[in-house]
Formats: sequence, structure tokens, C-alpha cells
Amino acid sequence: MTLPPRDEVAARVALTDSVARDGVALTDPVATDGVALITGAASGIGAAVARRCAARGMRVVIADRNERGGRSVADETGGRFVAVDVGVPEANNRAVSMVMRELGRLDVAVLNAGIPGRCTLTDFTPDRYRQTMRTNLDGVVYGVHAVMAPMRRQGGGSIVVMASMAGLTGSPDLFYATAKHAVLGLVRSAATPLASAGIRINALCPGFVDTPILAPVRQDLLGRGFPLAHPDEAATAVEEILAAGKTGQAWLLQAGEPAYPIEPPEIPLRT
Repeated sequence: MTLPPRDEVAARVALTDSVARDGVALTDPVATDGVALITGAASGIGAAVARRCAARGMRVVIADRNERGGRSVADETGGRFVAVDVGVPEANNRAVSMVMRELGRLDVAVLNAGIPGRCTLTDFTPDRYRQTMRTNLDGVVYGVHAVMAPMRRQGGGSIVVMASMAGLTGSPDLFYATAKHAVLGLVRSAATPLASAGIRINALCPGFVDTPILAPVRQDLLGRGFPLAHPDEAATAVEEILAAGKTGQAWLLQAGEPAYPIEPPEIPLRT
């Protein structure tokens, strides 16, 4: 691999850092008759986002491995359902192809599918580690790649990736946190090249949200005094991200508080 000149590398890093810190304003592509694809939308945050998009007049596509739950949300929102395992590249491509074939455009993609970690360093197995990464990281990469081409052809779009507060700090669920840190790196690094095509990409980093993924530890969290956000709070945050018209940002959401963008540290690049 041949690296670009030193000055060009410095300029690219500075631009990417600026985008992540300050955001870049782009024309809002979301119209009331727009189309939204939401992964992991059979329940929890994804279902709440689907309901909110439908309420604002958008046509929604529910993508999930849970066919029964996904079809239920699709029926409720007047949307469509497509069965998707986000950890399989071809499944993401098929879902996007269906959206374009049946609805003709794709304005918003909310890449929300996620699972809790399957192991730690003490009970580590490669298979359980890969289960965590294939959904929480690979599924986001495959999703971004799948929606990028149609959004570019139509002149723009908006991608919202569901990260986590664990991607800003750390977590006992360490491989879940590892994946979410990587997702934020993807968002901040992809924002600049995608902006040239009019595509925005941002991340929402929720704290504890009362969803099925939290069910195993819900009572323990409540017993420790941690408030749980309602999925509707996350849906509101997604709306705010879409309306902000920026790209490359990570927004933090905690129960009972409005979401807001978190600035990464400003690191001077030595040249």
C-alpha cells in the first residue's frame, strides 16, 4: 500500500477530526413521504423508531430476524417487513434491493440491530466472540455498505447507527463495548467521505434503555438506582439527530435527559 504525502495525511486527519467535533451541515434529505429502513425493529428501540417515522408520514421497512415481532410492527405502522440477519452481507444487500424495488428510494437507515456480549476474557471462545462482533460491528459495516450506493445515486440520505454509552466509556460486557467503540470509529471516520455524496452518518449512544436486550440485568439495575430510559426517548433522539443536519457526531442519551452530541478529544497532530 502506498501512503499519500505527509501533508495530505495531516490534512485528512484534521478534516476528519473537525467533522467529528463540530459536525458538517448537509441538506436534510428526510421528507414526509421519505422511506426509512430500520434494523432490529421487531421490538425495543427499533420498534419505537419505526413508529415515530411512520407517525411523521414516512414509509417504513422493518428488518429483523424475528419474523413474528417484525411483521407485527410492520402491520402496526403500515410498513413492510423483511427478514434480515445483519451479520450476513448478502442479507443486507437483499433488504436494500427490496426497498429500492418496492419503494423506489431510501432516505433514512437506522442500523439498530444488536445483541449482548456472549463471553468475557475469562470464559472466552472464538465462536462466542464472533457472535457478538458479527451483529454489533459487522452488521453495522455491512448495513452502511449496503445503503451507501442507493443513497449516493439519489443525491443523499441519512444513516443513524445505534452505538451505546459503553462505546464512550467502558462496560463489564467488554466485547459489546469493544464493538460499540469500533462503531463510533466507523461513524467518525466515514463521515467525511460520505459527505461528498450528501450522505450523513451519526451515532446514538444510549445509556440504559428498557428493552429486551437489558432484560437479564433489568432488576439489578433498578435495585442499584439506575433509571431506565423508555424506547420512545431513543426515538426522539433519532428524530433530533435527523433534524440537526450534521454528520460524524455521537449523541449521548440518558434516561430523563435530552440527547446531545459528545465532542471527541482534540488531539494535535505532530507533523
